[in-house]
Amino acid sequence: MSLLALGLNHRTAPVSVRERVAFAPDRVSNALQDLLDHGGAHEAAILSTCNRTELYCGLKGEDGQRVVEWLGDYHTLRTVDLQPYLYQHTEQRAVRHILRVAAGLDSLVLGEPQILGQVKAAYQTANSAGTLGSRLERLFQHTFAVAKQVRTDTRIGASPVSVAFAAVGLAKQIFADLPKRTALLIGAGDTIELVTRHLHENGVGRLIVANRTLERAHALVAPFDGYAIALDEIPAHLGEADMVISSTTSPGLMLGLAQVRDCLKQRRHRPMLMVDLAVPRDIDPAVADFDDVYLYTVDDLKDIIQDNLRSRRAAADQAEEIIDSQVEHFMAWLRTQDSVASIRALRQQAETIRDEALARARRQLAHGKDPAAVLDILANILTNKLIHPPCAGLREAAAQGDAEMLNLIKTLYQLDRAGNPCR
Repeated sequence: MSLLALGLNHRTAPVSVRERVAFAPDRVSNALQDLLDHGGAHEAAILSTCNRTELYCGLKGEDGQRVVEWLGDYHTLRTVDLQPYLYQHTEQRAVRHILRVAAGLDSLVLGEPQILGQVKAAYQTANSAGTLGSRLERLFQHTFAVAKQVRTDTRIGASPVSVAFAAVGLAKQIFADLPKRTALLIGAGDTIELVTRHLHENGVGRLIVANRTLERAHALVAPFDGYAIALDEIPAHLGEADMVISSTTSPGLMLGLAQVRDCLKQRRHRPMLMVDLAVPRDIDPAVADFDDVYLYTVDDLKDIIQDNLRSRRAAADQAEEIIDSQVEHFMAWLRTQDSVASIRALRQQAETIRDEALARARRQLAHGKDPAAVLDILANILTNKLIHPPCAGLREAAAQGDAEMLNLIKTLYQLDRAGNPCR
């Protein structure tokens, strides 16, 4: 079985493509089953975030093309249209890829910690769906351990740099008087929780959190003296917001063109900052055409984020060294798994030979044959049957002049030390 990591991310695909292949959280379990049934995967996990969609698969006698076709079919996209944005990593490169992803080395924000939680969630979903086999199970557990080691042994996460932090930094640049401003946050996931914390720490005047589940919104914003509303209350409060930051998993838009147009009239065209951190997008891209709206997506934050990365680059080099070592550790374990089936078959073969010889010896004893003679016969039978395969292999290799095979058999049976038992 071979390992495959296949997907696209913020480096290989724009948000307009990423949002088309994103998996809604409530659809991942069904998608995993479909991937096993029709995508050629023997085991699988799906990681889907605003910046990446990745499939981690164990393939049995298949190449990655069937998985590519499944991904396109599942999202009603032609393979030819999807292929230019995809990357495929197999075996050692697949292991390296997931270790780098979980450690935050492949993130839009170098070293950001959120991705590890998202990888853990992908593992838990696949585990609950029953689509993990022994290799992916071991790979994910190894990944979590390596990510923890990277966090412990380097300063990769020392600086508070994240998409959420970058969004708040943008708000600070646009609004010098942040304590006089109101922020409307849509969603209540990890990203919005970080945005809420960063805004509070930077002294924002007022916080409003809108979410499908009002209780969740209230639990998130209460520690920061904010106000929770349901999604259907957004139009009533949109005009109060100087900044709107949205990050939901909704498949449709949360803010449309007409809503924003009405809001601007209510605000008498005072400027608004809108940051759309969602994939698929939450805010209609057309609102960027309004003179009084500054709309940014996750792709627009790249330049802002670059200014906050300097302190993490040396740590990233250290992390890469850790990953290099840990990739080899996992591959060594993987290679041992390749021998398990052969070892099991060899043991079963030897046990069959033993049982047959022992049964014959017992029959002879039952017929009154001398025990010493029976033991001699048993020993000869076992010896001849057990050494027959290597002896036959040695003769064939010698006849063909295959020195490599001769040396391999000698090494396997330690003939240089034990002497040649073949006759």
